[in-house]
Amino acid sequence: MQTVKLNNGIDMPILGFGVYQIPDNSECERVVLDALETGYRLIDTAQAYFNEEAVGSAIKKSGVERKDIFLVTKIWVSNAGEEKAYKSIDESLRKLQTDYLDLILIHQPFNDYYGTYRAMERACKEGKTRAIGVSNFYPDRFVDLSHFVEIQPAINQVETHVFQQQKTAKEIMKKYNTQIMSWGPFAEGKNNYFQNETLKEIGAKYGKSVAQVALRFLVQEGVVVIPKSTHKNRMEENFNIFDFELSLDDLNKIRALDTGRSLFCDHYSPDFVDFIANYKI
Repeated sequence: MQTVKLNNGIDMPILGFGVYQIPDNSECERVVLDALETGYRLIDTAQAYFNEEAVGSAIKKSGVERKDIFLVTKIWVSNAGEEKAYKSIDESLRKLQTDYLDLILIHQPFNDYYGTYRAMERACKEGKTRAIGVSNFYPDRFVDLSHFVEIQPAINQVETHVFQQQKTAKEIMKKYNTQIMSWGPFAEGKNNYFQNETLKEIGAKYGKSVAQVALRFLVQEGVVVIPKSTHKNRMEENFNIFDFELSLDDLNKIRALDTGRSLFCDHYSPDFVDFIANYKI
């Protein structure tokens, strides 16, 4: 598996498996077991996904050694603040049946995320996590946080796909030596994603699907990706992206698909912030 080296020297798989929108414990446990059997070693969950217990159970049952798995979770807004966030980290460890995490992220840039970050720094120093970072931090909040923390974020997980390539944000993260990580690498099929003529045409050249071309593009652009599927054949398809390389011409064609806009939400919208602030776990 290809890896990226984080700013603290830790190697992280560039391709992983996400479990967003799989709240049913038995279903989540099954798909994580399938993902691990397929070969995925990066598993991304969150407190707000309500499936940490299922992920932990699957890892225990898989037979894959814990040291070979890169396990990620995220602290939700309602657990913000130094003491509350710190307690929530211990709760996540309990649910995931592990004594350490590989990466903890702040899920959203709202509430007392400075206090949350201090809790993660504390957990990092105590060996409860190997790395810390953020998610959904737009460039302004990312730069602000980066200037006033002791441990620089290793990761910023943001919406990243062929229609939202985060070009400006990536350059800013690069300046601060923070790795970009994608959520929604398929944009949940929005914008007629899987019927895009450019991706279909490029895929035909390599004998690959639209999904494989899209993931390969992000990987070649240095983006960590965590595609989700509940179907093992699609997990295997998504995993099979390291036996071809897109040409510069094809990369440029896909780069031209970028709209620079979110297909999901606006973190500057008062209505969206109000929704997130009222989402309790």
